[in-house]
Amino acid sequence: MIEIIKTGALNTVQDLGRSGYRHIGVSVSGVMDPLALRAGNILLGNDENAAGIEIQLFPFRVRFLADTCIALTGADCRAQLDGVALPPWWGCAVKKGQQLEMHFPRSGARSYLCVAGGIDVPLVMGSRSTALRGSFGGHQGRWLQKGDRLPIGETTALPLPVSGMGIEPPTIAMAQVFPCNAAGVVQLRAIPSGEYELFSAHHSRFWQQLWQVSMQSNRTGYRLSGEPIMPARVIEMRSYGLVPGIVQVPPAGEPIIQLSDANTAGGYPKIAGIIEEDLWRLGQVQPGQYIQLIKSDAREAISVAGEINRWLMRLRDSCLPMKKAVGL
Repeated sequence: MIEIIKTGALNTVQDLGRSGYRHIGVSVSGVMDPLALRAGNILLGNDENAAGIEIQLFPFRVRFLADTCIALTGADCRAQLDGVALPPWWGCAVKKGQQLEMHFPRSGARSYLCVAGGIDVPLVMGSRSTALRGSFGGHQGRWLQKGDRLPIGETTALPLPVSGMGIEPPTIAMAQVFPCNAAGVVQLRAIPSGEYELFSAHHSRFWQQLWQVSMQSNRTGYRLSGEPIMPARVIEMRSYGLVPGIVQVPPAGEPIIQLSDANTAGGYPKIAGIIEEDLWRLGQVQPGQYIQLIKSDAREAISVAGEINRWLMRLRDSCLPMKKAVGL
């Protein structure tokens, strides 16, 4: 088991999300950075969908109530195990009674604590993700609180060494695939969507300007602050299905990007959709930081998906021999 010693609101148990229920109004939920969760689980020999803890408010501290192995991925949260610093994107063995503390990130917004066997909370609609708006899934349908004890699933994987082993983060391993501008601002690829032509007078500005992620942003959606973009005419729309990544433009003219806990339907005009393969990067942007949207197409999205799959395959191939060597 893992005991929560110190935490904050919105730190939750998540897996890769709850699919197949949007038609009855159930959002996907799941981690905001699926690459981080998948990588951590691969390092531990878990199923890639095994549940972990998504941490977005710090400091966060846990005590391990049994010997196990852990992996830390996502934001560089200056983690310490019994006061000894751990590198980011790192996995290691831990002993019963040891404490892990994670601090406000040097970079990124969300850190992930994966554990061998995964966090063993009940499946609800095929997922262990916490749906905060519906108060179900995860650990009692809520964010984690001091004193909570989380059960750990069984594992047959070989243990990690006490000295630990690391992963090259995707931002480094695939630096050419995931661009930033000269100032280091994250660039996110997006495909023009349904009502794109309504904003024809503002197309250039929509793509060229830097949008600041508003402080009024969360797992439901990121609000973008900048010079407003307005439609050529006001239209009355029926509600339509929403998926994470859709960029809507409300009447005030500042876009909203729908994310993991987004509604399943909405009626604001949609100007674009961020490609799924870039959404993990948005999950690591903190409110107050800037992003730039880059016009893309389906062909580029497929190419990026291929690069991600190759990175994950290399990770699987590299972790297995190292763990076999440790087992020997």
